[in-house]
Amino acid sequence: MGMNAVYRGPEDCPSVIPVFPLPGALLLPRGQMPLNIFEPRYLAMVDEALKGSRIIGMVQPDADNDAHATVPRLYKVGCAGRITQLAETGDGRYLITLIGIARFRIEEELPPINLFRQCRVTFEPFAADFTARAGENEVDRAGVVKALRDFVEAVHVKVDWRGIEEAPNEALVNALCMMSPFGIREKQALLEAPDLKTRAEVLIALTEIELARGGAGSDSTLQ
Repeated sequence: MGMNAVYRGPEDCPSVIPVFPLPGALLLPRGQMPLNIFEPRYLAMVDEALKGSRIIGMVQPDADNDAHATVPRLYKVGCAGRITQLAETGDGRYLITLIGIARFRIEEELPPINLFRQCRVTFEPFAADFTARAGENEVDRAGVVKALRDFVEAVHVKVDWRGIEEAPNEALVNALCMMSPFGIREKQALLEAPDLKTRAEVLIALTEIELARGGAGSDSTLQ
């Protein structure tokens, strides 16, 4: 799935975007994220995004938040995605798909004027995100595939190995990161990795740690 819009660099992205705080949700550049939108504030967020840039910022609540905080603090780094698909369900929900554009850093959260949260952001620290497949040759693909095989054997999941073999390094690493069963802090570490090579190394390390802990999962299919 591609986008009609072209984002060549930070200057092509808005400086103020709505943000969707969602723990455990990891969006990465050119990754695809399906979302089931049903809360009124996020329905309003989608409506507002569709009036303009179609961009929504995915960001996790800070894992060190007070669990009882009314408005949880946010991690400073998130990833912007463009709405490329939308379906109305007939029962008040939206089913949308975001395609990741680039990561951003939150400069400030704006005073609430809508049901949803908005932030002033900068994409400048992540200008390299706008170049597709940057740094692919530096990725330890064999190490990534080995970590995946070890995980598959440990938790008995089914994997589309043909799809794995055909996927370019960027698509492979980012898809595995997005689908990974890790917690909030681990997902944030994957998001904030400075480049694709480092992200792959973090993914391998986290997988090895999870396996050493005896991490388990339920039968499912990774595609």
